[in-house]
Amino acid sequence: MKQAKSNVKRPAAQNKRLPAVSGAPGEVRIISGKWRGRKLAVLNADGLRPTTDRVKETLFNWLMHDINGATVLDCFAGSGSLAIEALSRFAGRAVLVERDAALARHLKQNLQKLSCDNATVINQDCLSLVSAKATQQYSLVFIDPPFRKNLAVPCCQALEQNGWLTEEALIYLETEKEVVLADMPVNWRLLKENIAGQLAYRLYQRS
Repeated sequence: MKQAKSNVKRPAAQNKRLPAVSGAPGEVRIISGKWRGRKLAVLNADGLRPTTDRVKETLFNWLMHDINGATVLDCFAGSGSLAIEALSRFAGRAVLVERDAALARHLKQNLQKLSCDNATVINQDCLSLVSAKATQQYSLVFIDPPFRKNLAVPCCQALEQNGWLTEEALIYLETEKEVVLADMPVNWRLLKENIAGQLAYRLYQRS
């Protein structure tokens, strides 16, 4: 697996959210790959904050050499935007974990619309899932939890402690920019970091 360069950049950018119209869905766009340009409806839900196109483009530029054939775990799937983008770019398979039953059903519907047969949606609390010993390992993990719920670091710790990661797994972490990451796994090396409005996003590699 090729390693991303270790330079750290923090350009100013505005983090835009989907319109908060009660009962009305927003949309996410698939940027590249076999489903390029497709738009998928996103349900409104408390704490749901799909990754913006600008952040997503940066992330997948970081990952361009590591997507093909990757085994993907999307820990707080929400809209499914990150896992679906990875699948569009020929990730091998993906598991999307979503606690909210309505969102999980909607994820399954969107995957069916794409005729995607290499993704699985698990309707379960993510921390509950990764706190158990892993039955399979993943080479690429997306962690984009609801803000200010103290979920990011416990999720990272559980993934490492319970064997969910391949030897050189890449881990993408998106959080509020003020979050304290003092207790991250010591064998995770920070490769990339960026700030966009109120969020911070980082790419780690396990070693």
